Amino acid sequence: MAQVESNSTNEDSKAVDAAGAVAVDVVILDWKDVVGTETSDSLLNALEQALGPGGVGLVAIRNVPEFVEAKRAFLPMAHALISLEKKNNDTNNNNNNSNMNMNDYLESNLTDAASLYNAGWSHGKEKLGDDKPPDTSKGSFYYNPLTDTPGTPEDRQQYPLSYPCNLWPDKDILPGFKQNACHIGVILKEAVVELSKHIDALALRKAGSNNISYPPQFLYKAMKDTEKAKARLLYYYPLAEAGADQSSNEEKQEAPVPAEDSWIGWHNDSGFLTALAGDMYVDHKTGKAIACPDPAAGLYVVDRNDVSQHILLPEDCMAVQIGECTQIVTGGAVVATPHCVRGCSSGYNNIARISLPCFVDTPPAFPLNVPQGSSRKDIISAGLQSGRVPPLDMRWKEGMTFGDFLSETFSLYYNWSSSK
Repeated sequence: MAQVESNSTNEDSKAVDAAGAVAVDVVILDWKDVVGTETSDSLLNALEQALGPGGVGLVAIRNVPEFVEAKRAFLPMAHALISLEKKNNDTNNNNNNSNMNMNDYLESNLTDAASLYNAGWSHGKEKLGDDKPPDTSKGSFYYNPLTDTPGTPEDRQQYPLSYPCNLWPDKDILPGFKQNACHIGVILKEAVVELSKHIDALALRKAGSNNISYPPQFLYKAMKDTEKAKARLLYYYPLAEAGADQSSNEEKQEAPVPAEDSWIGWHNDSGFLTALAGDMYVDHKTGKAIACPDPAAGLYVVDRNDVSQHILLPEDCMAVQIGECTQIVTGGAVVATPHCVRGCSSGYNNIARISLPCFVDTPPAFPLNVPQGSSRKDIISAGLQSGRVPPLDMRWKEGMTFGDFLSETFSLYYNWSSSK
């Protein structure tokens, strides 16, 4: 039987937090139930609670083999990665006669402009909304944990943004980086595959078990067979400290609470399923792991009433989040939810956040078909109608492929203003 747990540790877990948002519990499944072949009624009900139209679009999983160890091994390496930039710039600044390229190591060796930075390092390239400047609040490193050369040569030529080849730091510069990156990425991808068969069961309960337009194990087979997995190691830099006291992190300072989307803007995951490794916080100067000092910082979603909710994911859990394509192909049985990340207040000095999502998707030519018995209106109305993200009905038309949908989505996000 599936065990649905609360992540509450005290009576205030559902209280309004320092930012004015409700801090909510998440549904937590045990790995033994996720990896099982049968989908019990209790597991179906838990998934509907977490992922259905009334849920937060995210479910947590505990006791995933080797996950905690893999997370502790890889996430801290994000600080070492971003430190390459500082080390190289310091070297250049102290050596005016140096023949080295003034660009830092990351920009010179680990960026892929041809893929629009969908492989390797990216900083200050992303833009979510025409009322926002390019995002410099975080740096990220994209990689495919399954293969360095995804797809066929023809796939890579036809879909260069979907099938970029991996770029890795030199082994002598960041020893163990590739090995640890791929290890945790494979764990996250396999968890998505195992969970997807239970999402199939939930979709079939909605569509009807005899609905031939949604065959058994439809999503499971798509997730199992795909090599289109894109992990993204994210490093959220400390927010600007203008006017902040330079005293200890343990001592909370009077400072304005940052905007909800100060570390990453409001968005829906536009693909199929996203595995989340959770997060960790570090001292930006030293890279030392610390407990998050700001109770308002972290991941936020919105509920059916477009009210912000603060998601508290236990450290020993990973999670899986619903993308809009899965909302479409399941007929709205599960729903993508707008989400963002709030930064630490400037009253907490030099605090950085590290996280690792892994986006598991189908090939670009995959058709986004609607199950019989469901309509476009059903799927749109199942989702959250929020002005924080471009509406799904502006981006999705029946008969689209996954690749078509992504192109339309990226275009609208780039020009979207949350004030509309």
